[in-house]
Amino acid sequence: MIDVNFFDDPLKAPRSREDVRFKQLGIYVHEGNRRIAVGFDITPFIERPSIEVTVRNVLGEPAGNLTVIETLDSNFNLTMHLRDKVPTDQYEVSATLYYVAPESERVNVHTLTGTIDVSVAGKQFSITE
Repeated sequence: MIDVNFFDDPLKAPRSREDVRFKQLGIYVHEGNRRIAVGFDITPFIERPSIEVTVRNVLGEPAGNLTVIETLDSNFNLTMHLRDKVPTDQYEVSATLYYVAPESERVNVHTLTGTIDVSVAGKQFSITE
């Protein structure tokens, strides 16, 4: 019998839901300092995960939320608007990978959290473990 491998690198093989992780979360500060691009780099997956991103200012107030429902891609980016009433330079970004099925509870599989400074447009940040 022939052994067929569809993936040359075993690290690139799709993973089951409990093994799906953020490899990296990239942040880019847009001009005006009120928008950030959030780049997601996720391990390959079998089942499509959902993602929730929250941004809080230094006062702990919500500045933005983003939800991606069952992403198709493991590498993509989206833009978030910072909408807190009193803008600050420092923000905490928290991203959670999770799964949810009808009539079942949400299962969080991985969370990354980091601090960013939006005082300089064009600045880039990388959040990893």
